[in-house]
Amino acid sequence: MPRRSVPTGPVLSTPATEPAEEVGEPAPQPAPQPDPQPGLQPDPQPAPHRYRARFAALAAGAVPVLAFPAPGQAWLAWIALVPGLLLMQRAPSGREAAVRGWWFGAGFILTAMYWLVPSVGPGLPVIAVLFGALQGAVGYTVHRLLHPPLTTRRALLALLVVPAVWVCAEYARSWHALGGPWALLGATQWQHPAILGLAAAGGIWLVSAAVAAVNTGVLIALTAAHRRPRAVAAAVAVLVLASGPLLFSLREAPAGAGAVTVALVQPGIVADPQARFEASARATAGLAGQPVDLVVWGESSTTADLDHDPAALDVLRGLAATTGAQVVAGEDARKADGRISKDAVLVSPAGVVDRYRKIRLVPFGEYIPLRPVLGWIAGVSRAAGENRAPGTGFHLLPATDRTGAPLPVGALICFESAFPDMARTAARDGARVLVYQSSTSTFQHTWAPEQHVSLAAIRAAETGRPAVQASLTGVSAAFDAQGRELGRLGTDRTGALTVRLPLTAPGTLTWYDRIGDVVPVGALLVTAGAAVAAGVSRRRSGRAAGRAAGQASAQASGRASAQMSAETSAPEL
Repeated sequence: MPRRSVPTGPVLSTPATEPAEEVGEPAPQPAPQPDPQPGLQPDPQPAPHRYRARFAALAAGAVPVLAFPAPGQAWLAWIALVPGLLLMQRAPSGREAAVRGWWFGAGFILTAMYWLVPSVGPGLPVIAVLFGALQGAVGYTVHRLLHPPLTTRRALLALLVVPAVWVCAEYARSWHALGGPWALLGATQWQHPAILGLAAAGGIWLVSAAVAAVNTGVLIALTAAHRRPRAVAAAVAVLVLASGPLLFSLREAPAGAGAVTVALVQPGIVADPQARFEASARATAGLAGQPVDLVVWGESSTTADLDHDPAALDVLRGLAATTGAQVVAGEDARKADGRISKDAVLVSPAGVVDRYRKIRLVPFGEYIPLRPVLGWIAGVSRAAGENRAPGTGFHLLPATDRTGAPLPVGALICFESAFPDMARTAARDGARVLVYQSSTSTFQHTWAPEQHVSLAAIRAAETGRPAVQASLTGVSAAFDAQGRELGRLGTDRTGALTVRLPLTAPGTLTWYDRIGDVVPVGALLVTAGAAVAAGVSRRRSGRAAGRAAGQASAQASGRASAQMSAETSAPEL
């Protein structure tokens, strides 16, 4: 009998994992079966190549910082993550992608907060390494969802999950004991009230999520092999970009309820405490005859305990009487109990009306965490030589305008302007104006003063309240209830800035005032759900691979047994 021919050409098959995206395009080659623990496998890349990629990720972390003040290239934020995300996507394993994300995060922190060197000295690299580790989760997520061949389904998941993981990383490092919510990605958009429409809806977290989503969409559009994922990513990016202006246009302008005139006093760089107090007093005295409703001094504008220093208090009482406006002074003094604290003190012609004591202190700047262990840092930097005493809770200052009408003020001190929840609490408690007192004299000629004042604009947009910042050395500025700048004094100027602030109606609340931190909570749920789904998928893949291996082994064993039986039963010639 003629022997049956066996086909020798390739046998075509469809991928077992995901179908080809479009008819007419070549089907992608079957993806290799996912490893049950891809993040734990050895990295096949040579060490020199790995470290070149990691140093590239470290440098890529500096790119988004250019979108923050003072470089202020806000447009760059929408594409600045792409170089780092690309390095994470192209990593040979999930573990290497996580490491690159870590290096990217460390580069970001080092660059964004370089001005902390005088305060924390050699501690800054340690902070960068610790905080940078949070971005390792971003790297792993990008690699897992966006590795080629990229499908529409995974592209859509990435556009949701990657921004969620990014927000989780920002939220985790925003705990005040870890340094607080500084250099959040959404803060790059502080000069764009239309984009800050997102902040009024979901806080700074929603702005960060939007920027991260657009960067993810750009990455997909640049790297996807098929048109459908590229089109989906582009559509989502455009939709996200339009959402801020859309919310801004749909949001009703805060109902007007009159206006007040606020004066912000900026004495400039004056090292001697008494001379600084006198410079602030002279600038305030120059306001006499102007229709000012409230005068705000900067943080640490007096080192006198106004409850026990009648001479200093008499000066402030006289200024309040001369100007016809109450004064919010910044007190940085040793109190009767022997401890130093920072207070915002409201003074009228009759004396001290009320005071708010700062409750969230700057790590290393105002206290050293674990001082018995880390106290040595004070010897090699300008870290706090003595821990300040924190306050026990927040409350409004019961100010009045020049006519005697109530003007409740949410006064917060320096570092506290970084915290969305504190401004939200003030708004819900009935504050008509947010007042921030600041002193960035240690950080002059760095990006810190501009970064700091930008936070007041964001807090104004989030809460629908006008906000002002009075800084000893600048920047002092005022913003309306939508975050639009009304006036400023830069670090090169001194004197008093007088601004007319339109007020919102009492009881006016933004969506963010009402719902609070729903966005980071939602991001945590999305991230947790994605982690659970990934774990389930890995287990299923592992079981399927085990079953396939078992079946193949059984088939091979059967064939071997059949062959042996055939050989033993064959007749001898």
